[in-house]
Amino acid sequence: MTKSLKPPQPRVEAFPLTGAEAPARVAPPSVRPLARGESTRPARRRWARITRFSVRPLLVALDVAAVVVGIALLQLAVGDVELPGPAIKTLVFGAFYLLCLWAGGLYRSRLSLSALDDLPALAGRALAAAALSTVTQIAWAELTSGVYTVSFPALGGALAVTVALVLFRAAGYAVVRRLRAHGLVAHRTLVLGAGRVGNRVAEVLRAHPEYGLRPVGFLDADPPETTQPRILPVLGGPEVLSRVLVQGGVRTVVVAFSSMKESEMVSLIRTCDRLSCELFVVPRLFELHQVENSMDTAWGFPLVRLRRATYRSRAWAMKRAMDVLVSGLTIVFLAPVLALVALAVRLDGKGGILFRQERVGVDGHHFELLKFRSLRPATETESQTMWNIGEDPRVTRVGRFLRKTSLDELPQLFNILRGDMSLVGPRPERPHFVSQFRTRYPSYEARHRVPSGLTGWAQVHGLRGDTSIADRARFDNYYIENWSLWLDVKILLRTVSSVVRGTGR
Repeated sequence: MTKSLKPPQPRVEAFPLTGAEAPARVAPPSVRPLARGESTRPARRRWARITRFSVRPLLVALDVAAVVVGIALLQLAVGDVELPGPAIKTLVFGAFYLLCLWAGGLYRSRLSLSALDDLPALAGRALAAAALSTVTQIAWAELTSGVYTVSFPALGGALAVTVALVLFRAAGYAVVRRLRAHGLVAHRTLVLGAGRVGNRVAEVLRAHPEYGLRPVGFLDADPPETTQPRILPVLGGPEVLSRVLVQGGVRTVVVAFSSMKESEMVSLIRTCDRLSCELFVVPRLFELHQVENSMDTAWGFPLVRLRRATYRSRAWAMKRAMDVLVSGLTIVFLAPVLALVALAVRLDGKGGILFRQERVGVDGHHFELLKFRSLRPATETESQTMWNIGEDPRVTRVGRFLRKTSLDELPQLFNILRGDMSLVGPRPERPHFVSQFRTRYPSYEARHRVPSGLTGWAQVHGLRGDTSIADRARFDNYYIENWSLWLDVKILLRTVSSVVRGTGR
């Protein structure tokens, strides 16, 4: 029997591809951790500066222009005699209209841009904005003159704003599609999964550049055998993902069906999030999947855009501002308490006032954590490798009180102020135990996507000291995936309650 020959499937290192340039065949290197100060954003080429283009600011500019045009048309229709009353009412309507569009997600970047698809949503938001502006104007009239009259010119202005907005958006969508089709706006895209579905997705994206995604290769640990040559090279397995994203300038990852386990896929998706990539997932049974408003499509393929990681949102910047403000004010407010505790520690026994210990923080970077000393000095090796010392006989009388009330943690406010930590986040651990836990618990490493915290979601649920590491990792990752400013506030309030009740270790 003659053995059939199959075309070789290239496995290459993930270096940037330019044009028809073929990457060199070399063994994939080991992935190194990011150095301090190194950007987690993918590299951008000089010729691709226009790829920084975003749909959102364009849509905002077009909608603001539509409001201005609507007011100008109103002025032309009624003249200067009846202004500025109708113009102000139209402006109020326009402001509410833009807020309704923002709240409805109509400024998000999408692959398929169609004014006809958006028309029902635009009309519905226009009615909502008209109702809100009417209620606001009636309330204002009650507070001032007590008389509210219906202004038909203002209704005409609202209609003009709505029509202008739809027309401007249609023109803007056409411009974006043309820029994408000519390759002026194109995001380098990696397809995760080199099977039949992944290959078909890559073919669709190459044949239809109007979606703005330019596939550069596949990533698959065990690409299936195929009798047809793949249109793109297989750049390697999961171990080279970080290098592909950083050095290859990849902005988008499409997750198609792959031979990888779901647990491995979750780890890869979290890596993509940390490196500021947009993520699309081809859903299982996509042939039967109903496309919803929150989904994208690419030539008949439904694509689920995964929610951006919380640490990539604009609200995350407010978290750092809150850290600096709260920690700074707390240090000033508690300065007498800090001084008294320091004096008590000094009088209670030998050794320094502060206990310094190396911990692992965001992105695996090490920092020196500060605490008030609560036990008699131990060797450096012992302090780095001994697990739970809650029952250690060397704990001093003052130290036992500090631990019970968590006052020994107060010097970490200085860690927060200088950026080593945050008020709320996963508790940092020592390097010795991190190296053990990351091999035993697959989700443990994902805790280091965000800065470590003085307190955390796991701690307020009693997961501290000698408790389950798997449970801690699950609670910490839940916090990261579902973060909000209110969740931070809730954790801080529960932490204060625990300190007041003296339920520390």
